[in-house]
Amino acid sequence: MKIIKRDGKFVDYEPEKIQNAIMKANKEVEEDERVSDIQIKNIIKYIEGLGKKRMLVEDIQDIIEKRLMALGKYELAKKYITYRYTRELVRKSNTTDRTIKELIDGESEYWNTENSNKNAKIVTVQRDYLAGITSTDITRRFLLPQDIVSAHDSGIIHFHDADYFAQNALHNCDLINLDDMLQNGTNINGVMIEKPHRFLTAMTIATQLITAVSSSQYGGCTISLTHLAPFVRDSYNIYVKKYQQRKCSKEDVEKFAKEDLKKEIIDGVQTFQYQINSMTTTNGQAPFLSVNMYLGETEEYKEELAMIIEEVLNQRIEGMKNEKGVYITPAFPKLLYVLEEDNIHENSKYYYLTKLAAKCTAKRMVPDYISEKVMKELKKNELGEGECYPCMGCRSFLTPDRTISIGNIAKAKNYVEGKGKYYGRFNQGVVTLNLPDVALSSEKDMDRFWEILDERLELCHRALKIRHDRLSHATSDIAPILWQHGALARLGKGESIHELLHHGYSTISLGYAGLYECVKYMTGHSHTDGGKGHDFGIAVMEKLNAACKKWKEEEDIDYSVYGTPIESTTYKFAKNLKDRFGVIKGITDRDYITNSYHVPVFEEIDAFEKLKLESEFQKLSPGGAISYVETPNMQNNLDAVLEIIKFIYDNIMYAELNTKSDYCQACGYDGEILLDENLEWYCPNCGNRNHDTLNVARRTCGYIGTNFWNKGRTQEIKERVLHVDNKVVDEKEDKKKSSKKAK
Repeated sequence: MKIIKRDGKFVDYEPEKIQNAIMKANKEVEEDERVSDIQIKNIIKYIEGLGKKRMLVEDIQDIIEKRLMALGKYELAKKYITYRYTRELVRKSNTTDRTIKELIDGESEYWNTENSNKNAKIVTVQRDYLAGITSTDITRRFLLPQDIVSAHDSGIIHFHDADYFAQNALHNCDLINLDDMLQNGTNINGVMIEKPHRFLTAMTIATQLITAVSSSQYGGCTISLTHLAPFVRDSYNIYVKKYQQRKCSKEDVEKFAKEDLKKEIIDGVQTFQYQINSMTTTNGQAPFLSVNMYLGETEEYKEELAMIIEEVLNQRIEGMKNEKGVYITPAFPKLLYVLEEDNIHENSKYYYLTKLAAKCTAKRMVPDYISEKVMKELKKNELGEGECYPCMGCRSFLTPDRTISIGNIAKAKNYVEGKGKYYGRFNQGVVTLNLPDVALSSEKDMDRFWEILDERLELCHRALKIRHDRLSHATSDIAPILWQHGALARLGKGESIHELLHHGYSTISLGYAGLYECVKYMTGHSHTDGGKGHDFGIAVMEKLNAACKKWKEEEDIDYSVYGTPIESTTYKFAKNLKDRFGVIKGITDRDYITNSYHVPVFEEIDAFEKLKLESEFQKLSPGGAISYVETPNMQNNLDAVLEIIKFIYDNIMYAELNTKSDYCQACGYDGEILLDENLEWYCPNCGNRNHDTLNVARRTCGYIGTNFWNKGRTQEIKERVLHVDNKVVDEKEDKKKSSKKAK
């Protein structure tokens, strides 16, 4: 028999431990209250006679208490319960103390690789982690039911961001209503920020607002460059007036004003980029920011927006200097480039921007691409109109707007009646379901699989409700920058945020991980097979969506299925599965499980087939999803990059290309840093293995990580196969051209 401990680990059954625990309680009571050695052995025999293959340690303790009371040993049972409770408090205290010591010592693999964008040796990060350890301890002991804590510990589910959960005002991701804050003024730390009068000032204020907002939440946030475009025109008008006052000719006024404007745009974008990467939020890292570049968001300021987009791409291509003064790939901000009719075709007016975006992707891994065409097919508001808007952070998408008929519940000053609203909306949090665990627990019994899935979904539902209920008690005073000064709302002082948690204004996410392993175990096929595996995978996804729909209708809370970007949890889930079910070839024999609906990284498939296949599953992850293709160095084959971009536009809502962009400070090597068989990073030029002098950037679940990864994620990175190479893309293009000629 195996015993499942409180942390989810499996250990061998040891009857001596039961005997010792009862004997310790025996010593605390009068002789007539004690049980004999024979009675203790009978209790052990009773437990063993149940014939269980696995038992929770809590269940064994419950049985002992009941058997002692059945023997009339009530005082002894009371002492045993007290002993059990005391040991539980000591155990939890020791765990917290040990965790803090591991962090401070700086030798823990977990803390050093917990987040690929945080350096656990830096004091600001340690401060955030220390607060997080305390929050997690409070969350586990006081805020969550024991069954949810046990399910989290054993990897059945993952209750995300417990390190921030004790603070009841913190939410996950959002779309900052930068337009409202810049146009109508805002407030930071009691200081009034009035509307700026030029582009450079607007860019500077934007970075301050982003940092303040990021410090009042724990997830990613997104702004749109569209909201900065009006200030480009303001600056231009200032320069026109200056040269008119100098009595310059009309031609010179225009010429000099444009020259000055170009310089200000360069300076403004540079200021923005340096500020975002050099500022530190209360989370101990640079703001987890995404920047949306969508020409279709404005007609009036489209030309000004195009100027900003062009400069943002140019500066990202150049990169940022590291401590050696060498240009490398920065992790933030993440760039989102919307593909649309105005920029996707060779004869489109803004195709030059798409070509620049392709060059940037080949060099720096960003931007990522959103297809306006596909998104408008998938995301229709309550009026039936397709809408296009950015994700919050790395992949979290709001569900289509249901708030049009409700009106301006956020009291935003830039609200337009009858029009869909996305900026100012947010996500309440995530709980993720481990799908491979559902499959393995069913032992391939299909009926049992669906029963267990129902049970696990209800477990997730209860955990999500706890997240929602905790947020529902927050008032606007707790984070004024969010709720009072325009980032998300303009509520009055002391006003509850409760209404913003309902009516579709915000989402709450049912995450999932490991669809591939789940399908593979249950059917023997990958969900990419186009047959049995595919159909079962779709059925699982439809089940998740049906559950969210049911909860949404019953509670008026926007539950939404979310393809979780698990980072450290991919390793945790893999270890939990091995502990619970042993090593099963092709299922639990790796140190990671596959993210969301993705094709497993080791499966050979070409870029176009992968994107097309995953688009079907992306539709069934309305709360958040992103697909990618792994590529070699494509800087000398931008035509191939553009072919992939065009394919994205026609076939999938949101996708990215994973290139490599590394640097060795020891020898100056500018190329791909490699992994050896022991999962150690090294420079192929000089052999350098010192993490402190290696700059490695890799895509991690939708965003770029630059601080290395845990063992599971590192193995996943090493096993990634290329989905495209220059030869394959060239051949596809040749075939396409031949086909056109034949027609």
